[in-house]
Amino acid sequence: MDEAALARALAERRIAGAAADVFAEEPPPPGHPLYALEPETHDGLIVSPHVSGFLASYDDRCSDLFAENLARYLAGAPLLNLVDRAAGY
Repeated sequence: MDEAALARALAERRIAGAAADVFAEEPPPPGHPLYALEPETHDGLIVSPHVSGFLASYDDRCSDLFAENLARYLAGAPLLNLVDRAAGY
């Protein structure tokens, strides 16, 4: 996305709101255009850290899932958490 254009559109009220989780530069540097928007007047802006859903148990659970799926793959069983491209997710 064009982050500066998004900030301008919000500041000029051409759009009501936006949510951003990923930026061209991670983390966004000080002075980033979206940081300049006043929270009191731009309550439609949500900026979250790219790892906003991170849990302390994430690495262990991810490793467990990988091990389970590897065992399933080797056994010819269905894998867990597959993306269903036909369903759109």
